[in-house]
Amino acid sequence: MASPAAPAAPAAPAAPAAPAAPDVAPSGSPLVARAAAELVGTAALVAVVVGSGIQATGLTQDVGLQLLANSIATVFGLGVLIALLGPVSGAHFNPAVTLAEWWTARRGGAGVTLRDAAVYVPAQVVGAVVGAILADAMFGEPLVKWSTHDRSSGNLLLGEVVATAGLILLVFGLARTDRLRFAPVAVASYIGAAYWFTSSTSFANPAVTIGRAFTDTFAGIAPGSVPGFIVAQLAGAVVGLALVALVFAGRTGPSERVD
Repeated sequence: MASPAAPAAPAAPAAPAAPAAPDVAPSGSPLVARAAAELVGTAALVAVVVGSGIQATGLTQDVGLQLLANSIATVFGLGVLIALLGPVSGAHFNPAVTLAEWWTARRGGAGVTLRDAAVYVPAQVVGAVVGAILADAMFGEPLVKWSTHDRSSGNLLLGEVVATAGLILLVFGLARTDRLRFAPVAVASYIGAAYWFTSSTSFANPAVTIGRAFTDTFAGIAPGSVPGFIVAQLAGAVVGLALVALVFAGRTGPSERVD
C-alpha cells in the first residue's frame, strides 16, 4: 500500500493432494468468486483510506492528527477485510502481492496461477477506482477529480521500495513459517506502522496507488506521480522476495495462501 494502502496478504489452506481444477482455488472458491472478493475488498480498502482522510481533514487542521486518524482507520479496516475475505481469495487486494505469489508458485507450487493473476490484477485496479469514487460520493466531493498531491521526489520512491519490500517479506515469511493465521493482525499492524516510518506513508500497492489518483483529497496522489510509485513498488516486491529467499532459506510452508 494497503496502503496506504493498502496492502493484502495471500491466504493459506492446506495444499491439495492433487492440482485443483483450473477455475477453483485450493479453498474451493471458483475464480469468479475470488475475483469478486478481490474487487470488493480493494474497493472497501480504498474507501476506508480515502474516506477516513476526508473525515480527518474536516475535523482538524493538525496534519499529525489527520495522519493518525487515517492510519488507525486503515489498520482496523484492513484487518477486518483480510479476516473476512482471506478464505475466499487470499485477500491480496494488491497486484504486488498477487504477482509475487504467482512468481513463487510458477513451478507448480501452491498459489495463484497466471490465469488467476490475469483476473485478480484488473479486479483490484477496478476495485480501487470504485472505492475512491465511493468515498468521494459519501463526503459530497466531486466523484472524479484528479489529485494535485505531487509525490514524485526520490525519497518518497525509496519509501515505497522499503514499504513494499517489508510487506512482501512479512506475507511470505508468515507463509514459510506456517503462520498465515496471524495475517489479519500482522499485515494490518505493519501497514499502520509503515504509515509512520516510511516517507511515502506506505502505499505499497499499485492498485491502491491508481485508485488514489482519482481523488483530490488528503489521501490522493497526482497522476504524474503514479508511474514512479508503481515502479518503486514492483522493485520493492522483487527485493522482498529476495529477502524471503535469504532469510527463510530451506523453509516451505504448506501454502502461500491464507485460510
